[in-house]
Amino acid sequence: EASYGPDHPRVATRLNNLASLLHLTNRLTEAESLMRRALTISEESYGPDHPNVAAVLNNLAQLLQDTNRLAEAELLTRRALAIGEASDGQDHPNVATRLNNLAQLLQATNRLDEAEPLMRRALVIDEASYGPDHPRVAGHLNNLALLFHHTNRLAEAEPLMRRALLILLAFTRATGHIHFHLKQQYGNYRGLLQAMDLGDEEVGRRLLSLREDARLTRGRIDDC
Repeated sequence: EASYGPDHPRVATRLNNLASLLHLTNRLTEAESLMRRALTISEESYGPDHPNVAAVLNNLAQLLQDTNRLAEAELLTRRALAIGEASDGQDHPNVATRLNNLAQLLQATNRLDEAEPLMRRALVIDEASYGPDHPRVAGHLNNLALLFHHTNRLAEAEPLMRRALLILLAFTRATGHIHFHLKQQYGNYRGLLQAMDLGDEEVGRRLLSLREDARLTRGRIDDC
């Protein structure tokens, strides 16, 4: 601010970074004012349809969603998605991130029929961009499986959730570090199997096969 003035794009970057940290520490009111200031600077510096503007829009939308202002969050998320599609192309990983964010918001407002095609599109983009066994693909698989679970399509959800877990187990085996989503997704899978009413023996068999794979890693999921 001292070097460039209060309305310089570099100031907007710093504001956005500080706001993101405040968001993570649950100081949401402070974070929002900084994000809105960063958005104003970015729009005036780059124009309303620049990728830098989309990044701030996305962060502000996430904060609004966390404070249950879902209608406003949706407008910003859709705007960020449109900017990304125009600037990066329809099949860019950044677009997949925006699609996933919008799908999560739609799911939060119980618009599951709208959320599902966005999740499927995000999955296709990241499989093409990163390969079928990337942890980002696992995240999309898990999200889609949870949507199927919520709509009682349990048989469709199971192979997706299992595939997601196997990707994260492979990551853990390759890196020696437990992926930070592994335990959560293992819990999701266990809950799904129980909801499928397979019987204790079959549930145990499917979980055991995953535990056998987990034993090949340096991490453990036995306490999930």
